[in-house]
Amino acid sequence: MKRLKNQISRNVMEFLVTEEIERQIIRYPTKIGRYINRVEVATYALNRLPPLYASSQEGLNRQKLRGRKEFSAEITKVVRQALAAVQKDLLRSSTPLIAEEEGELENAKNALKELVDFLPHREFSWENLVKTIKPILIQMSRQKQLTSESTNISSQSSARWEGTSSYRK
Repeated sequence: MKRLKNQISRNVMEFLVTEEIERQIIRYPTKIGRYINRVEVATYALNRLPPLYASSQEGLNRQKLRGRKEFSAEITKVVRQALAAVQKDLLRSSTPLIAEEEGELENAKNALKELVDFLPHREFSWENLVKTIKPILIQMSRQKQLTSESTNISSQSSARWEGTSSYRK
């Protein structure tokens, strides 16, 4: 099965649940609404609702219409249950999952920041990464070659000197 590089599929139910969560949280006092973990509420609700996947814009629109028509009452009820079940408990410990892409992106950003400290150009970005680093790597490679060649030459001349010299220890 051939897949386009950037083509994805989406669970439209996630969109519908997120809409309903926001609609219901507006009714809460601001102080309480701020402490509700929307991801946990959505996860609770989505685990109790059927998925509605789409892989095209047309399919996305059809699934939204279908979801609102067939599951509106159920979504409202399940989100209400989720909000009741998933209240922010200060004693409850939870380590959020982070999307792999976000984790990788964060690591890449940190690596770029670290490189800036060691490079002569302070104006450093993803756009000029190769243009900035390539000359430095070429220069380092040449220096390594020169060092290697000079070590080889000195060791050869030292062996000749030892073999023909009358000055030995």
